[in-house]
Amino acid sequence: MSGKNQPDEGYERGLGSRQIQMIAIGGAIGTGLFLGAGTAIHKAGPSLVISYAVAGVVVFCIMRALGELLTYRPVSGSFSEYAREFLGPFAGFVTGWTYWLMWVVTGMAEVTAAAVYIHYWAPAVPQWISALLFLVVLYTANLISVKLFGEIEFWFSLIKVTAILGMILIGIGVLTLGFSKAGDTASVTHLWADGGLFPNGVGSTLMTLQIVMFAYLGVELVGVTAGESENPEKTLPRAINTLPLRIGIFYIGALLVILSLVVWSEFQPGASPFVAAFSKIGIPAAGGIVNFVVLTAALSSCNSGMYSTGRMLRNLALKGQAPGVVTRLNARRTPAAAITVSALLMCIGVILNYTAPAKAFTYVTSVATVAGIWTWAVILVCQLRYRTAYRAGRLPEPTFRAPGAPWSSWFALAFLALVTVLIGWDADARVSLYVFPVWALLLTVGYLVLRRRNPDAVATPQDPQPEALSGA
Repeated sequence: MSGKNQPDEGYERGLGSRQIQMIAIGGAIGTGLFLGAGTAIHKAGPSLVISYAVAGVVVFCIMRALGELLTYRPVSGSFSEYAREFLGPFAGFVTGWTYWLMWVVTGMAEVTAAAVYIHYWAPAVPQWISALLFLVVLYTANLISVKLFGEIEFWFSLIKVTAILGMILIGIGVLTLGFSKAGDTASVTHLWADGGLFPNGVGSTLMTLQIVMFAYLGVELVGVTAGESENPEKTLPRAINTLPLRIGIFYIGALLVILSLVVWSEFQPGASPFVAAFSKIGIPAAGGIVNFVVLTAALSSCNSGMYSTGRMLRNLALKGQAPGVVTRLNARRTPAAAITVSALLMCIGVILNYTAPAKAFTYVTSVATVAGIWTWAVILVCQLRYRTAYRAGRLPEPTFRAPGAPWSSWFALAFLALVTVLIGWDADARVSLYVFPVWALLLTVGYLVLRRRNPDAVATPQDPQPEALSGA
């Protein structure tokens, strides 16, 4: 279905192919890799690479499932719209609000990480002050225009991509030519010689999956950009199809290099392994340069969070499922009211940085991961329902088919269930499983109140006829 057949949501279609590609890349490179990998390496050792590889396959299955839905119906509401159509109004309500929560909490995680990175240069600056400053700057940029958001994300992502490629090349140079202080000890044998591939056992490797899946949160952001993409039928499939290459280079390739440069046991939780590895190489200012890169990665992800929360909250309001005031667009056609509400809630992250700076990152990443798992699971279930509908002749066939479906989707759903169980075994991550029953109760009560006051907002959507969907 062509994007031109969609109702006008009031947004400016100001995101071109160049920006969509970089937003997709930015979603695949974030704090989960740059900061979270330190804790994950400490737990799993070199076997962390296997965790990223397997999880990467699952994420690609999810994104190809999303690709089928996006080319069928590209809308900025994306996941909540599909849940509403294929699973019913309550599922749409829950998914929209949960995805909004995911990015609010992710924004908290990213400003927390950014504040941690600032300590590298200014240890005397309180963590909460840095977090608040970054939040205000990105909030202001998102109010100006979607083009400015796209440009900021483009340059943030370009810095990350260039830096990671540079780090990989420098690391390969150290391994092959032996230059720098790390040249005498760097070796690919570190991947298996220092306690084996699974130095702490397979169980410890499995327990890193929560961190790994958090690192991949954001890859689905291309679905939210559908309503502001110039040509969603071409740009979105292209962005999805390059995902395996991005995972292979930026995650697996980068981890293989740093784990070869430095023995895994030297990395510490709560510190970026990239900063540690390149500080050891001894290149002048290498640690500072890498720290700047990981800082831009955190700000990039927070920038994306500010963007997506505004669009998702406004979409809920347009459906009558959130206060009508957040439907307002400013003169530059950005959802200013929705962005403001989301940014104010992200300030909770600033409070966490004041009250519990040591645990703030772990708490918020675990909550964000569970919210992300729900969103990904909904994408997969909606795709399975869509496939049933088009095979029955009720909907048009997808123009961008997911390879291996439906088995790939069932495999991904089983993997997400495993990660959820493992989160329950982790003492720190378990806090998210306490938060979500409360969240589910709030959503249920909210939905029941909404259904009584505004029945049209939660009415069961009617299946469009195939001829209408095809634009006939």
